[in-house]
Amino acid sequence: MLLAYIIIGSICYAVMISLGEMIALLPIPGGHITLAERFVDPALSFTLGWLYWYDWAITLPAELSSASVVLRYWNESLNTAVWIAMCFVVVLVINAFGAGAYGEAEFIFSSIKVITITGLLILGIILDLGGGPNHDRIGFRYWKNPGPFVQFEGIAGAKGRFMGWFAVMPQAAFAYVGTEIVAIAGAEVKNPRRNIPKAIRSVYIRLLLFYIGGVTMMGLLIPSNDPRLNLASTSGTAAASPFVIAINNAGIKVLPSIINAAILSSAWSASNSDLYSSSRALYGLALNGRAPSIFLKVTSHGLPWVSVAFSAVFGLLAFMGISSGSGKVFGWFVSMISVAGLTSWFGIAVTYIRFHRGLQVQGIDRRTLPYRSPFQPFAAWYAAIGCFLIVFFSGWPIFLKGNWQTDTFVTTYLPLMLFPFLYAGAKYWTRAPLVPYAQMDFESGYQEDLDATDFATKLEQENS
Repeated sequence: MLLAYIIIGSICYAVMISLGEMIALLPIPGGHITLAERFVDPALSFTLGWLYWYDWAITLPAELSSASVVLRYWNESLNTAVWIAMCFVVVLVINAFGAGAYGEAEFIFSSIKVITITGLLILGIILDLGGGPNHDRIGFRYWKNPGPFVQFEGIAGAKGRFMGWFAVMPQAAFAYVGTEIVAIAGAEVKNPRRNIPKAIRSVYIRLLLFYIGGVTMMGLLIPSNDPRLNLASTSGTAAASPFVIAINNAGIKVLPSIINAAILSSAWSASNSDLYSSSRALYGLALNGRAPSIFLKVTSHGLPWVSVAFSAVFGLLAFMGISSGSGKVFGWFVSMISVAGLTSWFGIAVTYIRFHRGLQVQGIDRRTLPYRSPFQPFAAWYAAIGCFLIVFFSGWPIFLKGNWQTDTFVTTYLPLMLFPFLYAGAKYWTRAPLVPYAQMDFESGYQEDLDATDFATKLEQENS
């Protein structure tokens, strides 16, 4: 798990610095989707736009399923449909009141998330060093027994360990997908030439602290063969949360319920963001002529209600958990979201590779850019190749003898097939060639933003 998170985190970092360089220069509406049309072709822009919507739309039922799993921690007797319906209604109500209600809710949810993960990391260090009620100093005990690696499906040797590591890669990708949302916000950020580079430079801190730090702490506190870790796929309760298990092991009574409440708010927050982001992505596609015009309908308050309603319909997929189990359904969605997210990252990396080459052909010195990302163009190539390999081999366990599962095959490779299908269809429809390097537009949007930034700076100086 730790190795998988480190490698996916490095790919995420490569994608973010590539994206940051382009967005800092051209903070235009649509982010990486618009940039793909400018530096590759309209077909890739169309593909990335629909993949972006699909990713957020499918994440909605995944998070609703996750929330229902958390709620079952307190009451397993109640039907899962009740929990899903309750969470779904709250998300619909918040989104029905528009951006204002969404922003207020996200401020509260995000504050809880940051406080929770920071608190868990501190608590994890205390418990590992023996500061819990039972005073059990764990240290690196579980790295020795049962050891840092688990043989996949009992396959012996280095082969089994390698397969075990690679099996975690798509799951790790699920945690990272969505960080590229900074690109969509690029056109709305105040003084993007200063603030976007600042945000991109701090990405590695968040990756190391929250992602790598979190999984490292889990690996220290709990052995990989703890039978309670399998509860999410069997009885479907949040008692299988690694931090909850560690807290119970330490003998702390009330805290597990508090942690689960915080995890629930996180799942609720994610569901809220999923519906908001997917509806706005669909509205944006319609605005650019890449989706039916009916999705442009808005209320008198500016709420794109048709886009919200259509995207919300996908939340009903969470009710599949009633018959199949919320834990299993969540696993299906994890595969679909990971593959879709990684293909989007692949598209961003390809866009940057052509962006970088276009700068060279037109004789533009990268040192003059608002943000010049390090390790380029090698970082973009690393991201593109890494994403492709992970996506292509993400479903390999089902091809082992006796492991075939049709549902897993479909949920893993359907999103992979979407990319070439959408791109080929858009290419046939538009018949537009790749944008020649010499004709790439590095100016439109640059001077306008520069003028706006200068005006805002001057205004601030006058007011002060």
